[in-house]
Amino acid sequence: MAQLQVTQTRSAIGGKQNQRETLRTLGLGKIGRVTVREDNAQVRGMIQVVNHLVKVEEVD
Repeated sequence: MAQLQVTQTRSAIGGKQNQRETLRTLGLGKIGRVTVREDNAQVRGMIQVVNHLVKVEEVD
């Protein structure tokens, strides 16, 4: 199954509470942190919430 590498590129300061919580759920929280997640509907939905704060790359 494909995986997604999610990198936080912008700060969550000033963002909504649900966006900060979504970053924590993805395993992020500081600029530059990277996490690898499975590519499924739940993760895609979380990425959609914070797409302006993260960069996503597909990893094989």
